Amino acid sequence: MKKVFVVGDSISIQYGPYLERFLDGRFRYDRKGGESEALRDLDQPVGANGGDSGMVRDYLDGYLDGEFPRTDVLLLNCGLHDIKTDPASGRRQVELPDYEKNLRWIVERIRQSGVRLIWIRTTPVDEQRHNSRQKNFFRYEKDQAAYNAAADRIMAAASVPVIDLEQFTVRCGEPLFCDHVHFIEPVREKQAAFIAGYLYAAA
Repeated sequence: MKKVFVVGDSISIQYGPYLERFLDGRFRYDRKGGESEALRDLDQPVGANGGDSGMVRDYLDGYLDGEFPRTDVLLLNCGLHDIKTDPASGRRQVELPDYEKNLRWIVERIRQSGVRLIWIRTTPVDEQRHNSRQKNFFRYEKDQAAYNAAADRIMAAASVPVIDLEQFTVRCGEPLFCDHVHFIEPVREKQAAFIAGYLYAAA
C-alpha cells in the first residue's frame, strides 16, 4: 500500500482527519508531526503546521535525507504564511521572489529523492473578513492570487501535478469560514473528499 505524506499549513491539519478516513484501505496516511502543539494557535507555524516556504524547505531537506520514514506521495502546500503582511511596514513574511526561489529548490530536491510530489494550491483569503479580525498581521487577496500564480508556473514547468483546492473551495458555497481564514467543518470534509478523489484517480 502506498504511503501519502502531507506537509502543509493549518488548513491541511483541519481537513487531515477526513482525508485519513477517506484514504483508509487505499493509502497509508501520515503528516508532519506535532498536531497538538499546532492546534494551540493555528496562526503560529509550529509542530504539524508547516509554515512558510522557507520553513517547509528546511523541513523537507531533513525529511528527504532519510531522517523520517520513506513516503511514496508527498502532498505539499505553502503560501498562507508567506503572504502574512506587517500592518506597519507592508512587508510580507516571505516576499514573492524568495517564495519562488524556495519552491524551485523544493521541487528540485524532491525530484532528486524520487518521491512523487503533488502540489496543492493555496486556499482563498477574504481580506475584509481577515483583516478586520486579525490585527497582528494582514493577508490580501491579490497576494494570495499572485503567489498561487507563481506556484502554478513553477509546477507546470517542472511537470508537477496540481490539485486546485482554491477553486474547489470557492465553489463550496457560503458560509466558508469559521474565523479569519479557516473553514467550517463541512467545507473541510469536502476538501478532503476532493483531494482523496484526485489520489484515487491518479493511483
